[in-house]
Amino acid sequence: MGRIHIVTDSTCDLTKEEVAQHGIHIVPLTIQIDDKTYIDGIDLEPQPFLGLMKNAKNLPKSSQPAPGKFKELYDELGKDGDQIISIHMTGSMSGTVESARQAAQMSDSDVTVIDSRFITTGLAIQIREAIKMRDAGATVEEIIKRLEKVRENTYLYVIVDTLENLIKGGRIGKGTGFIGSLLNIKVIANLEGGAYNPVSKVRSHKQVVNYLFKQFQADTAGKTVKTVGISHAEGLTTMGGPLKELIEGTGFNEVEINFTSPIISTHTGPGAIGFIYFAE
Repeated sequence: MGRIHIVTDSTCDLTKEEVAQHGIHIVPLTIQIDDKTYIDGIDLEPQPFLGLMKNAKNLPKSSQPAPGKFKELYDELGKDGDQIISIHMTGSMSGTVESARQAAQMSDSDVTVIDSRFITTGLAIQIREAIKMRDAGATVEEIIKRLEKVRENTYLYVIVDTLENLIKGGRIGKGTGFIGSLLNIKVIANLEGGAYNPVSKVRSHKQVVNYLFKQFQADTAGKTVKTVGISHAEGLTTMGGPLKELIEGTGFNEVEINFTSPIISTHTGPGAIGFIYFAE
């Protein structure tokens, strides 16, 4: 029986050490800042990107990998009959998963492409689960079935500190953005179904933290909390840190803190956080 290879993209928030340890294959997205193109995670790192974005003339633009990039990798990994599971960021925010699907159709390798319907740690949770099952001897079919359950029990909230980047990127209408900026409103959105869904508006960072903590308590009641992650674009002081303290107050002391990838930060802008948890 051949091996199962795990492929993903550069929005997964996994550390380089974790990627190397488990033999994960990453196909990076690219990002254009004015006239220069960078490869995410290779010649562009999360923290320095915020400075580049701040000084850029125009809002940076991200691009999904071409199908050819995926096909090349799939052909190589599957040449001896090995199977491939390719798990990617939500298709509602990027064409990455569609590029992977096109490549899978073109390749002779046995490839299963999965839309995680999440980003950052939400995507990482599914990759880790797939690796754990693969290493325990599970089949591709068993892994796919398990990931469906994982998705159902994962929650992800996005809170931006300014609506400017979402407006420039066409994610929300200018009218909404104007009202939000005028009243200093913080928009809380979830990624239910893989799409950006505004669910509440509050006026302060403290109210954001309280809302998210209450939601966390409601969603995890009677369940075992397995993962909690806070991804941020320099949003730890205002929201991420206080939220982490509240979570730790419940007895869960393994909150993951990650700096969001440039692909995500270009949409959210500086000061944003993503709050992710998995419980079942």
